[in-house]
Amino acid sequence: MGKKVRVADMVKEFQLEVICGEEGLKRPIVTADLYRPGLEMAGYYEFHPHDRVQILGKTELTFFEGLTPEFRTERMNWLCAPQETPCIIISRGMDVPIELLQAAGEHQVTVLRTPMATTILASRLTNFLENRLAPSTTIHGVLVDVYGIGMLISGSSGIGKSETALELVKRGHRLIADDAVEIRQTADHTLIGNAPELIRYLLEIRGIGIINVMTLFGAGAVRTAKKISVVCKLENWQQDKQYDRLGLDEETTRIIDTDIPLVTIPVRPGRNLAVIIEVAAMNYRLKRMGYNAALQFTNKLTESLNDDMDDLE
Repeated sequence: MGKKVRVADMVKEFQLEVICGEEGLKRPIVTADLYRPGLEMAGYYEFHPHDRVQILGKTELTFFEGLTPEFRTERMNWLCAPQETPCIIISRGMDVPIELLQAAGEHQVTVLRTPMATTILASRLTNFLENRLAPSTTIHGVLVDVYGIGMLISGSSGIGKSETALELVKRGHRLIADDAVEIRQTADHTLIGNAPELIRYLLEIRGIGIINVMTLFGAGAVRTAKKISVVCKLENWQQDKQYDRLGLDEETTRIIDTDIPLVTIPVRPGRNLAVIIEVAAMNYRLKRMGYNAALQFTNKLTESLNDDMDDLE
């Protein structure tokens, strides 16, 4: 699963001002969804998502100022009461109501403030939380950007994944990660891969050792993250195994909860794996554009056979 996010992480990321409730900075944030409790300010408490970060903007606070002191105290006590509430953020640098400070102090809820506009704050917070809370995993392999397509090269240790990646980098493509690829799944089931910070931009070549791709080939030879579109599995050539020679059988593999196209490439002396992976990337782009060479070939073959049968009749 994704990394744990606490209120303190959000405060550090966005330089939020801590007004009160420092003891609540360790509270976990479990969802990327945010909430503006406007209906709750009006006294409607049904279906309140108390496990979300609560944002009070100009609209909510302006309405709140028009309430009687009794209602103001009641609304803020109710808003701060649930123990699952991570924190409450005041946007636009507005003054914090005294009733909120009293209720937050009683229930140990952290109250934060920022000068950002409410919509901008909500957008940035959502992106931050979605990235941090997304389901994630780490896979042994190499991730390379080939013609704009994220190609995840997998296979057993020593089969030539890193050497293939080095050849691809020399041919003008970009390295994202070698050996360990951290993958997170976004809300729309897109897989984003990146390298662990410790081994970022590094490539291990047996016989030479560890090299820094950015230092050797320049900043244009690397990138920090990339959407994974295709998995290329390298395996030793098996004489008795039937490999797909037309490309009609489209295999997939599952990473987290997402199915990704899988291309199995048999490895044997004399095969240029880098060129094959380049062609696999270009072929994937053509398929996305609506052209399938294998399907076109079989359709033409079927038409030719039908014409021959008609001539025989």
